[in-house]
Amino acid sequence: MGTLSTAPRPIAGDIAAQRLLPTEAPLPMAPGDLGKSLVPDRIPAPVAPAMAWRRGLILLSTAALTGAGGYEMYRVLQVGGVTVLEAMVLALFLVLLAWVAFSFASALAGFFVLLAHRPGAFAPDEELPAIASRTAMLLPTYNEDPHRLTARLRAIIESLETTSQGKLFDWYVLSDSTDPDIWVAEEKALLALRQAVGTPRLYYRHRADNTARKAGNISEWITRFGGAYDFMIVLDADSLMSGQTIVRLVHAMESNPSAGLVQTLPMVVNARSLFSRVQQFAGRLYGPMIAAGVAWWHGSEGNYWGHNAIIRVKAFAESAALPQLRGRKPFGGHILSHDFVEGALMRRAGWGIYMLPTLGGSYEEVPPSLLDFAARDRRWCQGNLQHLAVVPARGLHWVSRVHFMVGIGAYLTAPLWLLFLLLGMLISLQARFVRPEYFPKGFSLFPTWPAQDPVLAIWVFVATMGLLLLPKLLSLVLVWMRGSVRRQFGGALRASAGVLAEIVVSALMAPVMMIFQSIAVIEILAGRDAGWQTQRRDDGTVERRELYRKYGIPTLCGVAMAASAYAVSVPLLLWMSPVIVGLLFAVPIGALTAMPAFGRLFVTPEEREPPSVLRRANELSASADVGGSPALVELRQDSALLAFHLAQLLPPRATRPDTVDANLAVGRAKVDASETFEEAAEHLSSREIFSILNDGPALSSVLQKR
Repeated sequence: MGTLSTAPRPIAGDIAAQRLLPTEAPLPMAPGDLGKSLVPDRIPAPVAPAMAWRRGLILLSTAALTGAGGYEMYRVLQVGGVTVLEAMVLALFLVLLAWVAFSFASALAGFFVLLAHRPGAFAPDEELPAIASRTAMLLPTYNEDPHRLTARLRAIIESLETTSQGKLFDWYVLSDSTDPDIWVAEEKALLALRQAVGTPRLYYRHRADNTARKAGNISEWITRFGGAYDFMIVLDADSLMSGQTIVRLVHAMESNPSAGLVQTLPMVVNARSLFSRVQQFAGRLYGPMIAAGVAWWHGSEGNYWGHNAIIRVKAFAESAALPQLRGRKPFGGHILSHDFVEGALMRRAGWGIYMLPTLGGSYEEVPPSLLDFAARDRRWCQGNLQHLAVVPARGLHWVSRVHFMVGIGAYLTAPLWLLFLLLGMLISLQARFVRPEYFPKGFSLFPTWPAQDPVLAIWVFVATMGLLLLPKLLSLVLVWMRGSVRRQFGGALRASAGVLAEIVVSALMAPVMMIFQSIAVIEILAGRDAGWQTQRRDDGTVERRELYRKYGIPTLCGVAMAASAYAVSVPLLLWMSPVIVGLLFAVPIGALTAMPAFGRLFVTPEEREPPSVLRRANELSASADVGGSPALVELRQDSALLAFHLAQLLPPRATRPDTVDANLAVGRAKVDASETFEEAAEHLSSREIFSILNDGPALSSVLQKR
């Protein structure tokens, strides 16, 4: 690997002679190996004596609630004896109830943690600690809007500069973009940003081959530049962090030499559609309590969510290199949900993985519609199911294995809930249309009556719903109890109305997501790869044809369920209505929730009083010049941009004849056959333009056309 010989210089200098990258400081990453334990002797394993009883309390509570609920469900089914179908229903109920009980116990712990927590910790006006370490701010991007990307980045840079600690931070935009127009627009936006902020410590790098996607992007940066930094803070394209939060994260790492990673709790902002506003409200109201609960019993065995976290670079390089899973996609190949695995490998090596749920100043965005959310969720589903191969790896902490199982369970529970509902309806249909066998084969003094206890069944249902809904009500109680927080949510009445509306909207969308996730699991088990699509971040408007096509299967499932329930009895139809209504009206629900929704409902503190970094980012996004020309046109019209682009290209490598870029060869032929620049640009495909942009001589050839 060659070493760059030129350090970054101001933009006003000779752009053609410089690259927007610093002198390399390599830090090699060890080859990924899931079966080998890497525990350095010099790092003491984090010890927390309180963790044993905390974790024991969570597990015992889960077991007690599951046992009690399972016994009551058995009493519901055992009237007249438990049939095979009823036994299957009972087994599914135990698994699903354990999942609900585990989440409830963790959330309940979070309620008491926040109840004892001092409001106003890490207040904006609190004095910042002094720090001395060098930190790299990494922003990986893949075909994102360059103007919105640089607007957020500029807001973060300006916020950090106000802390007087900005000189300790360097900024890297690590591009994997494959769209040639976006690639050149990124370079243009980064040049403008570097001039605007006036710092020479803003660097850009584009990978022509985005192997392993984001994980490979970060890994390559570490092997080239990681040795120059103590820490790195990894952002997403939609991430936003205040300068004060960044400084406190660095101080937290400096104060704990055994800490390998500290994860923040990002709050959702900038929601516009009804779907995203519901997600924003729910995350802001319920998220802190849930995060406080898991942080309480995770301790130093926390999890990594892939962004808005600070990482000790040396620890990551020594222990978090990812292996390639054996087999074919979707289970084999590069690990999609790499963050969970990287956190587990760092913990296996003895580094502590922590979360600071009450730090604040960390933000992100969510997809604008249920369909966009489901598309992203499909990729996450595949990534989490890949973890089935990681769970048995030697040397992992048992809590890290729990993280993997929780992620896997988040998707497997969807088809299990669907199967649970279908088995329940099958039992009802059997009782309605199949003649019961009152006297089974063999000696029996009494007949077997196929029946259940309906009154007890209602109580079991109410108790299960209570476990699901009580954490939301407890979060609302915390808001009621604190005047400052209550006012931030618009008052007790508005917050309460928001919770009620959120429960209704979420209940309508939940059956649709159950179908989507069940389909995703089936597709993955059948061997279908999800790929990696660019996430949409604008409005959630969906075309009518797309609505009918995507929501067709949930609607048909609703029709089948409604017909089956009605065939048994009207009371069963009413009993199943919470699920059936959401499925039957999937199309209008999908259309309605994707539409813009502004109003006094679902108000969050960040919406009522936006923090300065968010307000600045939105101002910059609104004022950004979003106009642009195709990549080749931009480079032809702007000589400085062309010089900069050529300066960023890696030197050509010697290749075997069988590895020649076919797109480049075809593109060169089209250029040679064209008489004018316009003719060449018109006939080149996007992939051919991308290859030409990566080849200096070919690019010069097309741009020199008359």
